[in-house]
Formats: sequence, C-alpha cells, structure tokens
Amino acid sequence: MDQPARMESHAIVSESDAEQQRQMPNLASIDLNLLVELEALLQYRNVTHAAQHMGRSQPAMSRALSRLRGMFDDDLLVRGSGGLIRTPQAERLAKMLPSVLKAIREMVNRSFAPRDMRWKATIAISDHQGLVVLPRLLPRLHECAPHLDIVTHPLLEGTLRRLEHGDIDLAVGQIDAAPAGFLRRKLYDDRFACLLRHDHPALEQEWNIRTFAALRHASIVSHSNERFGQVYDGLVKLGLSDRHPIVVSNVLTAAVVIAATDLILVVPHRVATRIAAMLPLAIVDPPVELAPYEVALIWHERSHRDREHRWLRHEIAAAARPGPSGPNTKSKGAETE
Repeated sequence: MDQPARMESHAIVSESDAEQQRQMPNLASIDLNLLVELEALLQYRNVTHAAQHMGRSQPAMSRALSRLRGMFDDDLLVRGSGGLIRTPQAERLAKMLPSVLKAIREMVNRSFAPRDMRWKATIAISDHQGLVVLPRLLPRLHECAPHLDIVTHPLLEGTLRRLEHGDIDLAVGQIDAAPAGFLRRKLYDDRFACLLRHDHPALEQEWNIRTFAALRHASIVSHSNERFGQVYDGLVKLGLSDRHPIVVSNVLTAAVVIAATDLILVVPHRVATRIAAMLPLAIVDPPVELAPYEVALIWHERSHRDREHRWLRHEIAAAARPGPSGPNTKSKGAETE
C-alpha cells in the first residue's frame, strides 16, 4: 500500500529538482566584470564615485547597475534620505562578494610567492642521493618557502607510472633518457669511490685491482639501475672475483657496517665524502676505470608548466650543483624532453 506513495514522493522531488535547475542562471551568460562593478557600487553607494574608482564613465557605470539589477532581479541600490541605500539582497551580496572575488582573483592570478604558499611536494629519491641533495635543498626551501612540506620516497620502483598519476611530483636518480611524455634535467656528474674503515689493513698494502678484488664488498639493495653492479661485473669479467657481496638495506647502514668490519663499499664520490665526514672512514679511488655516475631529475609533462613545480625544479638543481647553495643562488641548466 505504501509503494505508490513513495513513488509519487520521488516524482515530486525529481520535478522540484528539475524546476530548480531551470531557474538557475546560465553562467555562460554572466559577465564576471559585472561582479567587480557591483563590488564598487555596493562599497561607494554612489554611481559617480564607483565609476571614478573603476576608471569608467558615469553612464557606463549606470548601464552596469541596470544590467546587475536584471541579473539579480533586484533593485540593489535605491534612493534614501542620505543617498543610495542597499536592499536586503544587496546586503547579502556585499557579505558574499569579497570571498567570491578573492577566489576568482586567486584562480586567475599569475603571480607566485613561495613564501606565502602552503603546499606539499613528494619526491622519489634514493637514500644515498638524498644524502647529497637534501642537506643543501631543505635549508634553501625553509628560507624561501617556509610552508612547503617535502615528502621523500626512497623506492624508485614504478616511478614513471607514479609521476604520470600524480602520486609523486619529481624523481631523482639514474635516468639516462626521458621516455615520451616525460622530461629530464641533468643535476650533476660524479665518479665512484671506495669507502673503508680508516685503519683497514688494505690501506697499508699496494692498492691495485687484485687487492680490491680480494676484499669482501658491501652492496646496497636497489630496485633501480644505480650502476653499482658494474664494479662487480667488471671484476667477474676479469676473472678476479667470485665472492658475493653482502647486501645491505641502505647506504648509511652499509657505512656503519664497514666502519666496524673489513668490508669495502663502492658509492658515488659525493656520497662517500658526506659519509666520511660523519664516520671514521677512508676514501680511495677504485683501481678499475668506471663510467661517470650521472644523476638526473625527471617529471611528467602534466607538471611541466606548473609554476610551483617549475620553481621547485630550479631549487633542486641549484642545491645539487657543487659550490655555494644559498637561497639567492641562481639555478643553471637545461630541461629537456
């Protein structure tokens, strides 16, 4: 017995919604400039003064008031004993307009003030590259953009997909070329170095490829091509090593381990320098020739023209470059597809 009544109720609600939709104004027919003129009219309550404020003629402002009256189906301003006074509808609009116009102005405003913005950026960067970049980058960002939150992800697996979907904003790593739809910027070149504890017995011997190959190596687990494997691949090709390295989770754990053992660790030179400043470790060049180690920044074209994103890329490039890295240091380098 109740079912027909419920169906009738739904039909009434549906018709009411449809009627409400028909009564809503077509936004495409609204001139947003009229809202700015309305703001001046409601503020000055005088057509001539509002026109002067807007840099328009009095007749033009009178025509704008006429159009606004038609838009809101209300007189908005009517004559009183002391001049024009606002109608109740105009009073409501006067309360709403500041926030509405502020939102519109912010939406179309092209100015950029990092110091005043509250935002977050997510960067995929391995822990050893973070040792090089982040200690220089974060003070720069704190000075220039104190409300920017930086979140780092150490794993680079699935980076391109995550960049495309917006799960991360930028990636720093070993990226030789940018695939279609992505862009790349070289941050810095480096060379490889060996880390040993400062009193390692090998430091008292002749340092050559056989001494190097005879040592037990620590290796950092990685889901991306960090080129560390080329060291051990080279030894295997020379027939000098059949010893499997000790695999460690991250570079700082590996550094602490080699500081207490006779293991050796091969890392980029800038990483080695940073670690040796914290632990009693010695840095020596590997006795094998290795290709340069290049670190790059990569992002998706969806973010390429975004002003915040572009500013952050420049800051990262400046922080990664050798030499002074203060907030006023200008970034150099080209961004390429």
